[in-house]
Amino acid sequence: MKLDEFTATFNKLPGAMPIWHGTVDAAQFRNLCEQVKHDGGKLVALWGSDESPCDGGYALHVSLVAAPGMLCLSLPVKAERPAYPDISDIFFGASRMQRAVADLLGIHASGADDQRKWLRHASWPGNVHPLRKNFDGNTVFPTEADAYPFVPVSGEGVHEIAVGPVHAGTIEPGHFRFSVIGERVLRLEERLGYKHKGIEKRFESLNLEQGAKLAGRISGDSTVAYAWAYAQAVESVTGAVPPPRALALRAVLLELERIHNHLGDLGYLGNDAALSFGFAQFWILKENVLRMNAELFGHRYLMDKIAPGGVACDLDQQGMERILQLLSHLEQEVKTLKDIYDEHAGVQDRFLTTGRVMPDLAAQLGLTGLPGRASGQAWDVRAQFPCAPYDQLEVRMATHRNGDVAARVIVRFEEIMESMRLIRLILAKFPAGELRATVADAPENALGIGWVEGWRGEILVALHTGKNNSIHRLHPHDPSWQNWPVLEHAIIGNIVPDFPLINKSFNLSYAGQDL
Repeated sequence: MKLDEFTATFNKLPGAMPIWHGTVDAAQFRNLCEQVKHDGGKLVALWGSDESPCDGGYALHVSLVAAPGMLCLSLPVKAERPAYPDISDIFFGASRMQRAVADLLGIHASGADDQRKWLRHASWPGNVHPLRKNFDGNTVFPTEADAYPFVPVSGEGVHEIAVGPVHAGTIEPGHFRFSVIGERVLRLEERLGYKHKGIEKRFESLNLEQGAKLAGRISGDSTVAYAWAYAQAVESVTGAVPPPRALALRAVLLELERIHNHLGDLGYLGNDAALSFGFAQFWILKENVLRMNAELFGHRYLMDKIAPGGVACDLDQQGMERILQLLSHLEQEVKTLKDIYDEHAGVQDRFLTTGRVMPDLAAQLGLTGLPGRASGQAWDVRAQFPCAPYDQLEVRMATHRNGDVAARVIVRFEEIMESMRLIRLILAKFPAGELRATVADAPENALGIGWVEGWRGEILVALHTGKNNSIHRLHPHDPSWQNWPVLEHAIIGNIVPDFPLINKSFNLSYAGQDL
């Protein structure tokens, strides 16, 4: 059966975003994944749920994106044999997601090449699964050795360099194991998940209103994107429609979040190329944005400003003028700094051809978000599947094909300029009216999806409702899930000292996938 024949029987989820949901069997599940991949689509997220209170089994869920929009598939999985068809041969990025589902729920991908543990370090035994409904979070488990089976690389002159999981400063933990000859990297293997926070389990003890606060704290540098995606998911299942003023303000906050993160990254990238001047200048600019956020909205990183049904803050005329004044200053400064970066021979020598992921490989590996757009992968939810107010703004997507550090730097510069243009357009026609709509009670056993283009890439929040406005299951998904494995390929053939530069040019989240 063809993709359009399947989707004709699916339910379109409420809301402006083109999202369809349907329940499939194992054969249909594989078939649809293959068709989406064949048609140039991609995997956004894969997660599981324990349905034992309902039917004694489990479910495996995936969200896929093709030209028409998002397709969410739910595959029932029997409790007596908790397994489902492997799709990591179709979507490269599915492997770690499948391994996480096995650790957390005990349902496995049949036939997968890599079935090693992923999130389960020495925190809980292999026969314990924290996302099952019968899991007792008060249980203290005996300490056991991690004994993670890294893939060995051997040969004359091959050495291993182990880095982390503990890093300098406040960087979150991650282990990087390099196999090298001299300084040239043959292979990199990552190990993440050292600070599993139990966020997904915590959501199950909250109601929809309480969940909004936690959603904004999943990954602190993306609080607006996660909070908006969560709000979209709640609004989808409750039928709430945010007022136009609230939607406009959400977009302003999201673009400010994009700007300050890109400014910080450009500073770090200059520093990694030994241009400390660039670091200082860009971080002055970032600090200016953060201080303005605190001045106008009460929080440097804009936490708790987006809520289901609308927003929890407002912007008056004086505040709009303050933003426009800062944007004028930023535009002039960023243009000057871009010229300095472009003309600095030492910086360009470090940026050009370093950490290259060519478009064909990026498509094969499922590279997404900002690094994807730097490697010719033209995906941006704001441009292709826009919700209000983006549907009136004609977002200009920044894409390049060189796929190296230099391309990822250029995309950041261009996205800063585009974000400033979008904010000016929004403020020029800033709607009057209410800030928040009433949010009704949610029906039981409903699925809501939030889908927002954060500064790293697309953020997805999948909400499964329970009784009395409770959360049965909530899965927040960061684009870093797809992009961390691609970083392992980007470093191959480069020298070890270039890894910090390449790593920063991706700037992936540890927290966003360590839930």
